Formats: sequence, structure tokens, C-alpha cells
Amino acid sequence: MNLLDHLRRQFAYDEWANREVLTAIGPGSAASPRALQLMAHIIAAERLWLERVKRKPQSLPVWPEFDLERCQKEAAEQARLWREYFSGITADDLSGPVPYKNSKGEPWSSTVGDILTHVIMHSAYHRGQIASHMRENGQTPAYTDYIHAVRQGLVE
Repeated sequence: MNLLDHLRRQFAYDEWANREVLTAIGPGSAASPRALQLMAHIIAAERLWLERVKRKPQSLPVWPEFDLERCQKEAAEQARLWREYFSGITADDLSGPVPYKNSKGEPWSSTVGDILTHVIMHSAYHRGQIASHMRENGQTPAYTDYIHAVRQGLVE
């Protein structure tokens, strides 16, 4: 499997994992403000990085205040935008530089491949925080292990 196909698969997993987390923190259990805050951040950060690789202006704050319904809507839209993005790039595009300024205003440049890897790892990190927070509050977090998704055929 080449790197581009690997990253497409990772983003399919990310889409599934985000849906699972939103279901776990959803209407069936009182949505924790911290869990929603972290989920909104995952969605907004994914959007920010997509906008950076597409060289578009930032459209959402990094820490937006979304309710559950808005998180679900934005997550579905974000997943669609990533699928659309992946349909238009090639393996050669992954080594291309992306100049940007971080949240401190510092200029940086990273390759598309490194940015896409970062998005996956950043989102998984915060989903882990959500799971810990839910356990601390007596809730059952989503089971979002990558290997689980693969074994269950949830990721192509």
C-alpha cells in the first residue's frame, strides 16, 4: 500500500472514530461540556489543517463552542471535505510544502504528508482525552481502537 492509500484509510478511520465518539457523548447520555469542547476542537483543528493545505483562510476558531448537534453537522461536513480533498491529490502532492502561520503567528512550512499524519494523530490524542473524561464521569466511552475498526470491517 502506498502512502496516499494509507492516509486515505487513516482518514476513513478518523471519520468513523469521530462518529463513534459523537454517538457515545450524544443524547443517550448527558453530553459533558468538556467532551463536547474537545470534540469541537478536533473538528475545528481538522478544518484548519485542511484549509492550510488548500491555502484557504481559517474559517473556524480553534476552540469553537459547538453543541452536540453542531458537532455532528460539522463532523459530517468535515468528513465530506476530506474525502473530496483526497479524491483530487496524487502521491506526489504529499511531499509538497505548505507554508502557514501557527496559532502564535509564527511562520512554518510542513509537507502535506506530515500535516495529514499530524491531523490523524492529533484527533486520536483528543479522542483519548474524551474517553478518559467520560470514564471519570461514570460514562462509557466509544471503542475507537484502529485495529477494532479494521477487524470489524469498519474501515476499507
